[in-house]
Amino acid sequence: MISTVLFDMNDVLCRYDREARIAYLARAAGKSPSFVEAAIWGSGYEDLGDSGAIDAENYLAGFAERLGGLTLDAWTRALQAALTPLPKALELAAAVARRASVAVLTNNNLLVEREIDAVFPELRPIFGSNIFVSAEFRARKPDPEVYRRCLARLGAAPETAMFVDDSSSNVAGAERAGLSGFLYSDADVLAERLRRAGLLPLGE
Repeated sequence: MISTVLFDMNDVLCRYDREARIAYLARAAGKSPSFVEAAIWGSGYEDLGDSGAIDAENYLAGFAERLGGLTLDAWTRALQAALTPLPKALELAAAVARRASVAVLTNNNLLVEREIDAVFPELRPIFGSNIFVSAEFRARKPDPEVYRRCLARLGAAPETAMFVDDSSSNVAGAERAGLSGFLYSDADVLAERLRRAGLLPLGE
């Protein structure tokens, strides 16, 4: 029986538009989009943050340094510009939460964890305190350790958990950790899988 469902965030619970984020950052920093892309993503800096190697304050300081200066407000607004909540998926998560434990597990840094209520306020009413970033666990998806450490925090066993993600490699990592994996493509397909697992009423 599945009693815990972990949801990826980007492109499952929200649409993530990295190009929109880069464009906002470029305007805020007075740089070209290609400069921003290379400085943050091409350099591996974003992956470093996701791995938990740096705390929230140092992540923001390093981010700003690479762009030649940036405020927390600009960083937050850039991420807000990139995220569009996906109502059907959020509604499914809320429905599952009435029958099982639900949580978010996203490859992200500790500043995202700290500012999540500002950038994605729709999460907290559904997931409560169960909103986790990979940096907390010092491992990134698809490393099986990140799923195990997240479930340990929740007090759940892998064999009782399902993981939902739009990345096949991340789903495969969850399955290597002993979870049931689901490759997300569409909210209606996910709803059918959740019904089969007894996590949604047949008519919902």
